Amino acid sequence: MLNKPALSRGKSDGKAAPMVDGALVSNELLLNLPPEDWESVFSELSSVQLRTHEVLHESGEPIRFAYFLNSGLASVLSVLSDGKSVEVGLTGKEGFVGLPLVVGLSTSPTRTVVQIEGVGFRVSAAGLMKILRRSETLAQRLQRYVQVLSMQASQVAACNRIHEVDERLARWLLMCQDRINSDTVPLTQELLAHMLGTRRSSVTVAAGTLQKAGLITYKRGNVKIESRENLKDAACECYEAMQRQSRNWLSESNNSVR
Repeated sequence: MLNKPALSRGKSDGKAAPMVDGALVSNELLLNLPPEDWESVFSELSSVQLRTHEVLHESGEPIRFAYFLNSGLASVLSVLSDGKSVEVGLTGKEGFVGLPLVVGLSTSPTRTVVQIEGVGFRVSAAGLMKILRRSETLAQRLQRYVQVLSMQASQVAACNRIHEVDERLARWLLMCQDRINSDTVPLTQELLAHMLGTRRSSVTVAAGTLQKAGLITYKRGNVKIESRENLKDAACECYEAMQRQSRNWLSESNNSVR
């Protein structure tokens, strides 16, 4: 694969904004990198379309490429021996797919699948190693994101075991909204049941409960969030617990660089 030069364009504040293959960078791990890191980082990336249901990496198989999601949404799935799977994490524009590579491993125990189509910046496993050697800032951000996704997985595991389906559904919709910046989440009840690790009939009842309360509307494979604040009240404690821990870690990281 040919390396592509980092591009930039002026913004209204007079500062340059990084671009990859003509796509403005929105991924939060890549934003605000020191300008001196741009060429060494962005020259290794290629902008690719991420299609719904596309598998970005499979459980137990070598990870050939990593992805900085720029838009869209990917699910991290724990896969059992009988082929059944359940979601243990979500990744959007705040994150990265291919975390085992960051700590020197080449396979993952989980499968990552695109749930909402979007754009990602792809880098080969070898290219990622070059980036991590060149950009200490990005390497530190990715190491912290390892902790964030690990925290998310442990919280979701507890949530799926303890909380009611309507509370879990509210939590999941809030997590999706945070990552795609939209009140409308394209999905089906079958997909929701798969993600929440429960029966479709249970999701139907839970969605009906939230809809009757005026929190969401569901139509033709799309869920629209009508009241985010009330949906937060309907969600279990797990959503706020994850938000609070993420805020605490962000504060700690900001203090560490002062």
